[in-house]
Amino acid sequence: MLSSSKNSFKIKQPLRDPGPKSPKSPAMSGRKNRKHGALQCIPGEYVQEEAAHVKKSVPSPDGEGFLPGTLYCTNLRVAFLPDPPPNAEDGSCHPFIHTDHDVALPGIAKLVAVHSFAKAKVLTSSSLLKFIPEELLVFCRDFRLLRYHFHESGLEPQAFRVTMAIAQAQESSGWDGSYESIAWKNRENGQASREEEDPPTLLFESLCDWEKELKRLGAEGWRVSPANERFDMSTSLPKYLLVPSRSLDNELKRAFVHFNERRIPRLSWHHPGGSDLLRAASFHPDSDPEKEDMRSVEMLMLAGHSQCVIVETAADLPTPAEVQQAYAKLWSLSLCLADSVAAPSDEKWLSSLEGTRWLEHVRACLKKASEVAVLLAERKRSVVLQESDDRDLNCLLASLVQVLSDPHTRTISGFQSLIQKEWVAAGHPFQQRLNLLQKNDREESPVFLLFLDCVWQLLQQFPRAFEFTDAYLVALHDSSYLPFASTFLFNCQWERGRKNQNRFLNQLYTPINGWREDLCLEILQKESKDAEAAHLPTLWDWAVSYSPRQRAQFRNPFYLRSSPAGSGRALNGNFLPPKGDQMQNTPPGKGTLYVFSKGSLALQTHFFPWKNGSLVKKGTRRAPLAEGTGEQERPPWGKASPWLLCQDGPLLLPSLVGPRIRLWRRCYLRGNPDFPLGLFAPSLSGLAEELERLQDQLQAAKKKLPSCS
Repeated sequence: MLSSSKNSFKIKQPLRDPGPKSPKSPAMSGRKNRKHGALQCIPGEYVQEEAAHVKKSVPSPDGEGFLPGTLYCTNLRVAFLPDPPPNAEDGSCHPFIHTDHDVALPGIAKLVAVHSFAKAKVLTSSSLLKFIPEELLVFCRDFRLLRYHFHESGLEPQAFRVTMAIAQAQESSGWDGSYESIAWKNRENGQASREEEDPPTLLFESLCDWEKELKRLGAEGWRVSPANERFDMSTSLPKYLLVPSRSLDNELKRAFVHFNERRIPRLSWHHPGGSDLLRAASFHPDSDPEKEDMRSVEMLMLAGHSQCVIVETAADLPTPAEVQQAYAKLWSLSLCLADSVAAPSDEKWLSSLEGTRWLEHVRACLKKASEVAVLLAERKRSVVLQESDDRDLNCLLASLVQVLSDPHTRTISGFQSLIQKEWVAAGHPFQQRLNLLQKNDREESPVFLLFLDCVWQLLQQFPRAFEFTDAYLVALHDSSYLPFASTFLFNCQWERGRKNQNRFLNQLYTPINGWREDLCLEILQKESKDAEAAHLPTLWDWAVSYSPRQRAQFRNPFYLRSSPAGSGRALNGNFLPPKGDQMQNTPPGKGTLYVFSKGSLALQTHFFPWKNGSLVKKGTRRAPLAEGTGEQERPPWGKASPWLLCQDGPLLLPSLVGPRIRLWRRCYLRGNPDFPLGLFAPSLSGLAEELERLQDQLQAAKKKLPSCS
């Protein structure tokens, strides 16, 4: 079968996949293997192939080093289990998947087999490998590069078999494969571990969670509506919506038909100064304001204010297709460093980085979010973020505005609740955008990862304002490519509660009667009886996969909880507006409408100036936003409220010029051996040294910082 010589190997006949091991194998059954150092598998996982005496490349102070161990290919992941050194911790403490050694099969972007006397081979399931690999390169979608070196004497068949097993398993990984059974049968691991959550993360799946959020915001004049509790109004929206108290559910249901995917305006965040941030889809092209009753729509958009500003989200931000194109170029540029003599400081490499346009997109998102945050803080008004389907850029922009404006969202529990509310519950299509299990590249776009990069930029400019660290953000980034938690596996709450993810209802629009719902209701009522919820743990159950030492690196030692100066009572981390400046309830038909686009406000002469789904600019008067950030490093504040001026206070306004927008090296350059910036410290001694250094920097920073009063 195999013939070998000292310098080369030849394969006379391709080996076949030996298939999974016997069901009697302890790895396949999911039971704990008591043998020291054996791989621990979750229920439903089994080992397909393994190779002992493998060496993994690891960075070291003296250059590249090697860690001996065993390489495993399971039906769910590629795992490397190091040989335990003397006095090492018990192998049972080895966290599942969240290490620098393992990668889930959907997280693999490219496999390359290397031999000294043959051209490197990019592997697929149908590849005919004509040499015994001496090295296997695993290019991960999360920017890691894993290098595995095989032993040279007597283990050549293991090297070949484990390499081909990984190629075949990676090609076959998908929703119709092993992950579906894991998602619906893995109930033992679904118990949450919340010993560190104070307060707990709100999942926004129950009425209680929405009521808690409304109470925290202090948003008077708003209520939680169960109008979509059966998902009969919109399958992509959550069960419960925050709507004006004056809007009755019967009136509210008439407004759904006027928006794409029936995604009506609803409250995202309430500014303590009185403004309200709303988000909605674009107006439906078949909706005609001249023939239909629009009072319910007007009531939702004004939200009790005399002024409504519609923010065209897509006007200044990249499209999902542009985000994907930039991200793909960034991935290729970052991973090519492994085989290139270029360094991230080289002029050619820097120009290539600029050519990806990724940092340009990050800057555009931060600029737009800063402008919207100023709109909310300037005066009492309703600000409506409007996007075609309200499921991509609206998620990003609404989240960024709250991170800039609300100190609660800069805590760990608050940030996780924000992601649950504005991304998970709001129906961001994670299945298509992250493309973990469906193998459909046409709709792939890492909009959520662009948001994480924007938050990282804020963390660099305001290090004391965030409770979490960049290690926490990297963990979130990497976890988005793991199909072992329910948080990012589904497109909306409706899909999350159903066993069959690929069935959607065909809803037909009629201008007078709205959406035809008879068939929809019949199907929903029939299938709701046997629909089952996924039993995977949520991503926020960090203790399921991360050790206490790893989770300790999530907390920022620089963090100083915002404490308002002055005599005003703190609400949601911000200051109350001056007394006597209370929000007035505006009767329908008395409001003024503006459209905010490209840094300027345009006054609309009619409250419903749309046709064919887009706003009409006829009869408008444009005026620049006085408080907009424009192209300056800091905006001209004019008569801005005094609570906006504290650098680490309620409102964070980042600098957008020059080198202030930086490359997230700890995330994007992990594949470069010259930048060993993994998720966790390589050893306890290294962690102790890092902690000591941070403590010294913290003490020095405290001495230099003036008191905020």
